[in-house]
Amino acid sequence: MFRLLADTVMLAAALAAAFEIRFEGAVPPAYVRVFWTWLPAVLLIQTLACFGLGIHRLTWRFSGLLEARRILLAVSIPSFVLLTSRLTAKYFDLGWPIPSDRQLPVSVILMDMVFGFLALVGSRTAGRLLGDWQEGRRLRPRGGRRTPTLLIGAGRRGAAVARQLREQPDAGIWPLGFVDDDPLKQGSVIHGLRVLGSTAELSQIARRCGATQTMITLAPAAGADMLRIVEACEKAGLTAKIVPALHELMDGRKRLMPARDVTPADLLPRPIVEMSSQRLADLFRDRVVLVTGAGGSIGSELSRELAQFHPDCLVLLEQAENSLFHVHRRLAAEFPGQDLVPCVADICDVARVSQVFSRYRPAVVFHAAAHKHVPLMECNPGEAIKNNVFGSKSLADIAAANQVERFVMISTDKAVNPSSVMGASKRLAEIYVQALCQTSSCRFVVVRFGNVWASAGSVVPIFQEQIARGGPVTVTHPEMERYFMTIPEACQLVLQASGLGEGGEIFILDMGKPMRIVELARQMIRMAGFVPDVDVAIKFTGVRPGEKLSEELCLTEENTERTSHPRILKGRLQPYDWSVITRQLDELRGLAESGAVAELHAKLRDIIPEYRGDFAGRGAMAAPVADGCPPASLPTRTGECSIAVANLTAPALVPAVLKHSID
Repeated sequence: MFRLLADTVMLAAALAAAFEIRFEGAVPPAYVRVFWTWLPAVLLIQTLACFGLGIHRLTWRFSGLLEARRILLAVSIPSFVLLTSRLTAKYFDLGWPIPSDRQLPVSVILMDMVFGFLALVGSRTAGRLLGDWQEGRRLRPRGGRRTPTLLIGAGRRGAAVARQLREQPDAGIWPLGFVDDDPLKQGSVIHGLRVLGSTAELSQIARRCGATQTMITLAPAAGADMLRIVEACEKAGLTAKIVPALHELMDGRKRLMPARDVTPADLLPRPIVEMSSQRLADLFRDRVVLVTGAGGSIGSELSRELAQFHPDCLVLLEQAENSLFHVHRRLAAEFPGQDLVPCVADICDVARVSQVFSRYRPAVVFHAAAHKHVPLMECNPGEAIKNNVFGSKSLADIAAANQVERFVMISTDKAVNPSSVMGASKRLAEIYVQALCQTSSCRFVVVRFGNVWASAGSVVPIFQEQIARGGPVTVTHPEMERYFMTIPEACQLVLQASGLGEGGEIFILDMGKPMRIVELARQMIRMAGFVPDVDVAIKFTGVRPGEKLSEELCLTEENTERTSHPRILKGRLQPYDWSVITRQLDELRGLAESGAVAELHAKLRDIIPEYRGDFAGRGAMAAPVADGCPPASLPTRTGECSIAVANLTAPALVPAVLKHSID
């Protein structure tokens, strides 16, 4: 009420000022009567407009451009009404009760609008300035040191960070100015901070102004740009921090975006793909959704993403008891109202999986369970086939028998022209679910992507561990390169595919350019504060069994095309004949169970013509991998491999086997 009364007083003063200026401070007595005649009506109209638009509720302390636009609308509406009535009375004889010589002058109406706007906005601006000054005095650190910092990027995010740093001096950051490569911004001033130059001049700027740190405020950009900026910071001797994107801010109560260290994921050679999930809400809300492999890197994040859509029930199916315990506990804490069902089950156990489907009747299934480590599966090809092929087959058959609406299988780029048993097993699973579409009403789709950044057992955590030990960082080959994507990207792709798929498609993320593993290793060493090949050595260990130097995302025959999402591709192959593929899989099952490894590889080549795996030397996964030449004495048959490792005389060799089995 006080604010509404204060606004009314200021509007009355604005009208008086308009009369004073119109008559240059000497208002004729006749127009003094006009002022008092119209004052109640003008204030009534203006107050109603302000009340209707909620101007009195706008907080003086945090008013900005959006509030100014609303105030402009509030003063414009009454002025338009008054101006319309004035012109109507002047040009049309409608028998107005107020004679023409008692009407408001047009110039007074227009000046009143301007003065009213300035009064309402000015009062709020003054309140904001006063509040900022008081809060600055209150928050200013007492004797604490503020880090002199350069802000890289003078765009919208940079301006927002500069404003917040000014309002919160207790953040311990002293912003010195901006650095930006846009020549049009050079020398400009944003929130009191000048654009001092480009990133090419970063070293000179830092020396001139005494900066010790940078905050990268650019919008998510391609890793090549981020890499260039990080290298410039390193050359200038500056610590590089990055302002996270909005989706990374977990604590909504904090007004200041908390800067974080630059991570390897920021160096991806393409922008992070952010996908809209709004249209997926209807697909999962109030439905029963089942996720296999729910305890893994992809499965756990996928379950978390799904829980945000509030399904009627989220069934978490996982073989590893400990992993399932942790993901269920984490989701229960984050989504206390969500119905979560943890199910310990192996996808190869047909009876158990059938029981789960019969009890919970899922409408959507996300199949993320798989054996994924390439060298380990080369040593155990039968297990790769049992789990990845026949586990997926039985799961898909059970889904079809239980009238599941959608079935999304997660695959890998290693399934394209596979050179490993793991890749061949995933390709076979793709072939089977595509063939199953011919006989089932369930929408079976496949989602295929490259390496998942920082997933369990991936190269990033291994490099981090090796750097922490002081090296060496082991890379298989200097030309080895891979496509990378973050875990949230992978899960978003899976969710989008579930909504786009009609059945039988393979969805692929446009992942930009692949990244050389040795360059990733060098960047991670630099980001840890060391010099590659000086402080921390890089050692090449040789390509391991089943690996390719470069991966592919799609077959030529798949004829990929764009979907409604600009970063998702869709491919479709002519499906295999149902009777042929089922017969071939029956023959393959017997070979997998018998342990006939050579025959198993031959059968894989028979079913998948593009399979390029070679049985010679299989099983030689164990050390000395670091030297790139496995010992000839190690046996090559799956059944003997684990026994040979267990009986090696060097105890330190067993951890090496596990470490170097990671793909």
